[in-house]
Amino acid sequence: MTSTKPRGFAPLDPTNAPTPPLFPHLQAVVFDVDGTLCLPQSWMFAEMRRQLGITKGTDILDHVLGLPDTVPEGGGLVGGKSEQEVGFEKIRAVEREAMGQMQPQEGLVELMDYLDRRGVRKAICTRNFDAPVEHLITNFITGHTFFPIVTRDFKPPKPSPAGILHIAKELGLEGGASGVIMVGDSLDDMAAGRRAGGLTVLLQNNENKELKGHEYTDFSVTR
Repeated sequence: MTSTKPRGFAPLDPTNAPTPPLFPHLQAVVFDVDGTLCLPQSWMFAEMRRQLGITKGTDILDHVLGLPDTVPEGGGLVGGKSEQEVGFEKIRAVEREAMGQMQPQEGLVELMDYLDRRGVRKAICTRNFDAPVEHLITNFITGHTFFPIVTRDFKPPKPSPAGILHIAKELGLEGGASGVIMVGDSLDDMAAGRRAGGLTVLLQNNENKELKGHEYTDFSVTR
């Protein structure tokens, strides 16, 4: 779903908003996880590709989802599992290792507190499985509610807009995702947010600077 590029939203602080407001009110913020709510761990994706035997230009989830998902006659590769399940186990193992090194972004708690004070709902749309997401919330932003949380179990994953549109529907937002900001650090995040009809914010780091000027990126911020 492609829509006109959003112009922006009214200030969250009503004392800074003109009367009548020039922009619509922000209804929800959707966050990515890796490199967004927590610091980037670029080694993780390189290790996943090494484990799977694929090159940097190959999308990890596309590759695994393209593997046979049925167990061949004779029991399969490992313990009666399909090639696809073995592939997912490999990337889950890397994600579990990365959990032990996970660090929150600077100012994470302060931002979540601010959004709560302003009544802005928070959701998550990630290509991770659920354990790293639960680890992040439990250890670094305890007490903050994210709903819904869209993980790898939801298909199709980003860069499809389906996850963000699902979030908008679950929240009962009028106008689909037009009242949503998607915050992320990858082209998949920017593409999903734009295609869903939302506004996109790139959290810029040393490895994604080229995305600042991408057509899918509405705004770019640095730590």
